Amino acid sequence: MPARLADRLNAGRQRRFIGRQAELQMFAEALANHESSFCVLFVHGPGGVGKSSLLGQFVHLCARHEVNACAIDARNIEAYPEAFLAALAMSMGLPPDASPVDAMLGRGGRHVLLIDTYERLAPLDDWLRDVLLPELPAGTIVVTAGRQPPAHAWRIDPGWQPLVRTLALRNLSPDEGRAYLAQRNIPEKERQTVLDFTHSYPLALSLVADLYDQRPNFHFRAEAASDIVKVLVEQLLQRVPGQVHQMALEACALVRVMTESLLAEMTGLENVNELFAWLRNLSFVDARPGGLFPHDLARDALVADLKWRNPDWYAELHRRARAYFMRRVEHGQSMEQQTALFDLVFLHRENPVVRPVFEWQASGRVLPGPMAAQDLPRLLDMVHRHEGAEARRHAEHWLAAQPEAAIVFRDAAGAPAGFALFLNMSALHAAELADDPALAAAATALQKTAPLRPGARVSYFRFWMAAGAYQQVSPIQSLIFINMVRHYLATPGLAYTLIPCADPEFWTPVFAYADLARLPDADFTSDGKHYGVFGHDWRAVPPLQWLELLGEREISMAPQVVQPPVAAERLLVLSQEEFDAAVAAALRGLARPDGLHDSALLRSRLVVQRAGAGSDDAERTAALRQLLLDTIEALHAAPKAIKLYRAIYHTYVQPAPTQEIAAELLDVPFSSYRRHLKSGIEQVAEMLWRREVGG
Repeated sequence: MPARLADRLNAGRQRRFIGRQAELQMFAEALANHESSFCVLFVHGPGGVGKSSLLGQFVHLCARHEVNACAIDARNIEAYPEAFLAALAMSMGLPPDASPVDAMLGRGGRHVLLIDTYERLAPLDDWLRDVLLPELPAGTIVVTAGRQPPAHAWRIDPGWQPLVRTLALRNLSPDEGRAYLAQRNIPEKERQTVLDFTHSYPLALSLVADLYDQRPNFHFRAEAASDIVKVLVEQLLQRVPGQVHQMALEACALVRVMTESLLAEMTGLENVNELFAWLRNLSFVDARPGGLFPHDLARDALVADLKWRNPDWYAELHRRARAYFMRRVEHGQSMEQQTALFDLVFLHRENPVVRPVFEWQASGRVLPGPMAAQDLPRLLDMVHRHEGAEARRHAEHWLAAQPEAAIVFRDAAGAPAGFALFLNMSALHAAELADDPALAAAATALQKTAPLRPGARVSYFRFWMAAGAYQQVSPIQSLIFINMVRHYLATPGLAYTLIPCADPEFWTPVFAYADLARLPDADFTSDGKHYGVFGHDWRAVPPLQWLELLGEREISMAPQVVQPPVAAERLLVLSQEEFDAAVAAALRGLARPDGLHDSALLRSRLVVQRAGAGSDDAERTAALRQLLLDTIEALHAAPKAIKLYRAIYHTYVQPAPTQEIAAELLDVPFSSYRRHLKSGIEQVAEMLWRREVGG
């Protein structure tokens, strides 16, 4: 068989691998012994410690012992059984619908299954332990590599307990680190300095060695620094081939996953093939089917350095990435939109307010979906356990009344791991609202601060919880928040949303960051527990504008000091007929200094929003005047409306002494002038009405 590029890659990896002799010996003995003392080996350790490299060596040992080996990376698959089995079949050279278990049984001999990035399969852990692995041939060895040790269930099960071994990876020994540096041709006189600086951490050793590879005359001097990787990356930035390479590296560090199309957007370059290939070859960047993933430690160091060194460029890269993801949020469907929202949230990961309250690993691959009839008992038990009997009664009623409003988050076995109820409050009758203390309080609060017009929708997130963690920070909570955002984007006519919290003080900082106002009038008590409520008026700040607002807050110099928004003051809600009449009256008073002082429009949403919260009468009058003038000028910009514009201009902006004189100035019959004026008033009113009801 002709030599393959893969053979050269594997040979290079073999040459670079140093140490882990005890681990390799242990695994070799297991392969040689058909009655191995273990059948499941959990390899765990922090990122960059060499877990993936060790699994690669295990594959080579399997080949030497003529043992069938199958390796899969959990980052490439979704965490549900069918996807895992399809990935396993593909790795074994089988059709995607073939049974890997049957194939193993049919092939005979021993088998080794190696699973990298095992933490991504957390929802499948029970299924793997209880369903799949017991069906494998008796001599099979399963090796997993992840950041966390095995779950407690593996250690307490009397069947699995003697068959499981745990292997914690840490830094290389000083001798192993020294051998690695010698193998990488680091000058002997500098090796101890490097070892003192890196403490033989594999990723740090690799980064330092890369510096010597690219700068033969490089002289490493360790400076006092607690963040090793930060200093190494700062050194790395000094020798990138060019400015565009540095720009690409910084862009890659900022986003969750880098693709060629995203790289082109963030750099402004049309052809980024070579640049993408350069990124791909960096020692601290992994190439996966989804794109490029910088190592977490290197990513953090690069971003911190960029924000300190060039905050303006950081802000610009942030805006470019946000624009890219916003298009996918706006136009994407289902999982594509959810992924784009995760990407947007990831841009906020360094914010000291946001970071502690969001799980960044795609929420454990828990899958959301509609409620099924068999889910109801589990959901009600969940509510009863966390919120009490009264809440359970209300949950039972609302889930029956609006089952389509429930989103259930399922684990790998399909069981509900949490849920959220996005109740359409606008569809409820007064008696229904009054029966639930949460909705009764919300109705009263909204009537005070945000009265609604016909057709406007209020969504009340009446229940939201994880089965175990309730409303505390968890993968389920993070996924609930993501689906709240999807609801904002996908719900026509959404005017207002409300979120109740059992611990409002805890959530206040991040909700303030997210422009959610505390609504004390909407607070309620259920089963003796007090709940605080937060709300957002989407007519004032629509969803896409809101996402932009959050993006700008992230790149501000002090995003953590955002002040909580306050609920809006009571507005005057006019019907369209009343609004039109108020516009006509305001136009008649436009040319007089006091002509707008009594206008009903001064308390309309449109004017209050234009003038700003807390504005006084003079500011609102000025805002109304400018709104009218701007809208009239918009008529002038429309060729078909020029006659309407001229009639309004000479009647209300620069009024003629009489309407008859205005008609003479326009050189049209008086009847035509009156018709043009009437049509102009109607158009101005219509344009302002669309802004009033549309936010």
